[in-house]
Amino acid sequence: MDKTKTILVVDDSEPIRQAVSYMLRSKGINVLQGEDGNDALRHFNGTPIHLLITDLHMPNMDGIGLIKEVRKMEDYSRIPILVLTTESQVSMKMEARQAGATGWIVKPFESEKLIAIIRKVLR
Repeated sequence: MDKTKTILVVDDSEPIRQAVSYMLRSKGINVLQGEDGNDALRHFNGTPIHLLITDLHMPNMDGIGLIKEVRKMEDYSRIPILVLTTESQVSMKMEARQAGATGWIVKPFESEKLIAIIRKVLR
């Protein structure tokens, strides 16, 4: 995997954030973190972000709200966005896609599967 990539991981669960971040860093990827949508927005300040991985259900600003905000930003409107959630309802997937999500991963996830999906969207 390209070691110059930066991935932003957004989840209100610190253990999930830490686990995903650790896995990505073990592959040599630069990782930024946010604890909810509002917190994540501070990273969209000109910092190169190549992929956003976000939870759906978070306080302050949820994943759908975050996706919509990122899609409005000229510099970041085309980055891939993966939703990492316990939610598996088709209606939620449709809402996330309409907001601009690229893909969907249901928790709990296998790290190799997550890495494979990340490799695919970062091509």
